[in-house]
Amino acid sequence: MASLVQYFSADLIIHLIIFQVVLLFITIWNITLTRRTRRHAIPDHLPPVSILVPARNEEDNIATCVLSLLEQDYPAFELIILDDHSTDQTGSILADLARRQPDLTVIAGKPGAEGQTGKNWACCQLVQKAGGELLFFTDADTIHHPKMLRRAVAALVGEGADLITGYPRQILGSFCEKLLVPFFSWAVMVFFPLGIAYSIKSPLFTTAVGQMMLFKREAYHKIGGHAGVSSSIVDDLSLARKIHVSGFKWRVMDVADLISCRMYRTSKQALEGFTKNLFAAFEFRLLPFLFAFLWLAILFLEPVLILILNALGYAQLAQPEQLTTCILLAAAVWAVPYFHLRLPVWLAIFYPLTIIANEISALRSLLASLRGELIWKDRVIQPSNWKWF
Repeated sequence: MASLVQYFSADLIIHLIIFQVVLLFITIWNITLTRRTRRHAIPDHLPPVSILVPARNEEDNIATCVLSLLEQDYPAFELIILDDHSTDQTGSILADLARRQPDLTVIAGKPGAEGQTGKNWACCQLVQKAGGELLFFTDADTIHHPKMLRRAVAALVGEGADLITGYPRQILGSFCEKLLVPFFSWAVMVFFPLGIAYSIKSPLFTTAVGQMMLFKREAYHKIGGHAGVSSSIVDDLSLARKIHVSGFKWRVMDVADLISCRMYRTSKQALEGFTKNLFAAFEFRLLPFLFAFLWLAILFLEPVLILILNALGYAQLAQPEQLTTCILLAAAVWAVPYFHLRLPVWLAIFYPLTIIANEISALRSLLASLRGELIWKDRVIQPSNWKWF
């Protein structure tokens, strides 16, 4: 028992310090690589692009998104929006925009097959109408800089890639949004060494975000497109994994200055969104999921807890200097990627609350998935069977 107390109050802290230094190295490496993807000049020939946007109940966002896409400084693109059986004013807003914007095509979604998630079926319908050599998928809650498409195509052509993706700047409103929404992009920048991932042909070493996915049309169809991941809850990750294992090239670029997104409008929406996505991002693999969130709790909460206990006269074997170093390094592990992603850096101070919020969301995601209670935008999602590993 004494040795166990010794380890958790003193020895473990040294190991966590070493691990956090490694995480800072990975973060800086990833930042360098994503910025390097932006270094390419605009090519002389810009291939035609189809911009494809599925929209369901997006009355608060859709007009701003559409207008930002129509203002792209790009010589050859088409914009196609699918109204996916919206029950709010999305359809009427799109109809009004289409009457005033001849470059905008709006299509009405058709009923999908049972077991097919709504977004995947919506994207399948969008592709059927697309005529571009490149396919750009984005979400209806995004806002795009006029140079976005030029920069993305320059990266795709310059890198010789088949897929370009990137993490937009997240606009944060409610307190729960501030704690939950940055988590995915932060986790990729910190734990996911892109330089290694690009060269290891494994689906586990792949990442993407549906808010920004630019495909070569040929590669997209060769992996089966959205039809090939029809039941996936996290279609962006599923498509990227198929690109990777099929031998196609993918790259992540820095897009925080080119695309912004307000994923959720309320704390409730943020919690529901993460409930839908967290366990699914692990492909419903129980042991890796449990290990990841247990390790996050140990890495970022245990030093804070030991410092509090030490200050209260407990955990006498702990070294306050080591604990302080560990906590400051942890804050840096959050602050550096937040700065890169153009998120409020002051949120890094509250990283323990961020971890607690995501631990709660992870538990909620696990239980809802196992019980078959996943719901998104008023639709019941058919869960995949979970696996031990």
